[in-house]
Amino acid sequence: MALVRTGQLNLKSKEYAGDAAPIDADCPCPTCAHHSRAQLHCLVSREPVACHLLTVHNITYQLQLMRSAREAIKAGTFPSFVSSFMSVMYPDGRYPEWAVEALASVSINLVPAL
Repeated sequence: MALVRTGQLNLKSKEYAGDAAPIDADCPCPTCAHHSRAQLHCLVSREPVACHLLTVHNITYQLQLMRSAREAIKAGTFPSFVSSFMSVMYPDGRYPEWAVEALASVSINLVPAL
């Protein structure tokens, strides 16, 4: 699985077999710079190196996410950062109940879709 802003990509899925795009066009990691989704699709079931390539990407994604969260905290905009993140991750507004409850406990109120 590759982490992206909208969730996860299961690169074992056949839909990526012919996809020449990187995992994430905006990601600065070497995996995205040098490998397409199709290449990774071919590797993921057969070669252990695929795990290393995906790990490089996933760590880069997480570092960027934490950097953005830290900047939002410093700027005093963390609640809007969380709302924006969740609206991209769950565009239908169906947030997991555990997330809504956890965020409510720190006064960040998400309104789940009905």
